[in-house]
Amino acid sequence: MSTTPIYGLMAEFDGPTELVHAAKAAYDAGYRKMDTYTPYPVEEAAEAIGVHHNRVALITLIGAMLGMIGGYMLQFWVSAVDYPVNVGGKPFHSWPAFIPVTFECAVLGASIASVLGMLIMNGLPQPYHPVFNLPRFAGASRDKFFLCIEAQDPKFRLSETRKFLEGFHPDDISEVPN
Repeated sequence: MSTTPIYGLMAEFDGPTELVHAAKAAYDAGYRKMDTYTPYPVEEAAEAIGVHHNRVALITLIGAMLGMIGGYMLQFWVSAVDYPVNVGGKPFHSWPAFIPVTFECAVLGASIASVLGMLIMNGLPQPYHPVFNLPRFAGASRDKFFLCIEAQDPKFRLSETRKFLEGFHPDDISEVPN
């Protein structure tokens, strides 16, 4: 047992099936602060640890609405308020002419908002994470699958959590230093 504070316990598995099984059991046992690390997306692993939805779609919608309103209001201000010029007898506020630019501003606002929302919600850029301290973690980008239960979890007890993870027969269980 180490005296230095740890980030959590990490179990290493050979395949996604074992990882998903362990993650479901950990969630069912009451662990909530945990994460999975895989070399490719494993949808079942995210569902197993309780990640069901994100708000990127809502952020994209809000960005599109703000872009649309901003684009339309800019055209209205320029055409009808700040510099009204009567061209060909059409009204100053000629909304059909504003539609293409309004649409393009909505697309621009949505794309900027979705990229920024995705980066913020994923906690990126993240140049450092405690799991990077484990030499075996390099396998997460090749062929290994990891489940990390964080020490901040209310149910986390080092010896009990280690015994719990040993029940799934992982290749290795490591303490992740902080």
